[in-house]
Amino acid sequence: MLSEPTPWNSDRLELGEGARWVDGRLVLVDLLAGRLLETTGDAPAPFREVHQLNAPLGAVAAIAGRPGSWLAAVGTGVAVLDGTGDSQLVADLEGDNRARARMNDAVADPHGRFWAGSMAYDATPGAGTLYRLPSDGPPEAAVTGLTITNGPAFDASGTLMYLADTPLGQVDRFTVDPATGALSARAPFLRLSATEGTPDGMTIDSAGHLWVALWGGHAVRRYRPDGTLDREIRLAAAQPTSVCLGGPDLRRLFITTAALGLAPRGPVDGALLAVDVEVAGLPAAPATPRSPQLTS
Repeated sequence: MLSEPTPWNSDRLELGEGARWVDGRLVLVDLLAGRLLETTGDAPAPFREVHQLNAPLGAVAAIAGRPGSWLAAVGTGVAVLDGTGDSQLVADLEGDNRARARMNDAVADPHGRFWAGSMAYDATPGAGTLYRLPSDGPPEAAVTGLTITNGPAFDASGTLMYLADTPLGQVDRFTVDPATGALSARAPFLRLSATEGTPDGMTIDSAGHLWVALWGGHAVRRYRPDGTLDREIRLAAAQPTSVCLGGPDLRRLFITTAALGLAPRGPVDGALLAVDVEVAGLPAAPATPRSPQLTS
């Protein structure tokens, strides 16, 4: 039982991100280094490198029916990573952006759609977009005018989505059409002050509560569906970046952190942290693309 946030291993990442619980293991990225990593969730263990890319790697989703293959937010678009270590770009989403941009966070929803957000390297306001990749069609711009896109996070039914715009300190909630992925009823969910930190990666637990990593805030928080704060876990790491519930009973909260830009760096900045909580999470949904480009 881990009652306090504890380093999972001795590895330290420059920009740990994208923690997901997939097929009984934890996957995560060292974003700017383009590394896809995995580790066990029952006992501390070093990271194993799954892929090394020559472009920033924001996050991945397993591809249903293709063990060892991933749909990934990479560089300026989305790529398929296969079990041999090869990668194939299938959609260049940000290559024509007037700002120098890259992909950031990404996730598959419970209906198999892949959602990937972007940002400008210099955080140009409004230069980011959240893209929706349907199971059987081309990419679509779902939310525009963002700055640094983080999340989204979906509830178990895939009909509710939370999306963070990190520098603005805000998280919005959307209704999702389960058949089409169309978004509606956008409404403010969280508005945080600069002293609290800014919202980064997020996940929803089995009770419908939203866990949020607070970049610069030395904390992760759990919010009730009505937006009230339910719990805060303080951290020795200054820059928590993503959260994931995993482990044998899905009650182990894994927290990625970043050492990027910190001087001096503390002993757990850049560490993967773990602490046990009361409410279980939801396994990461796989992407289920039916496009020949993605399934061949």
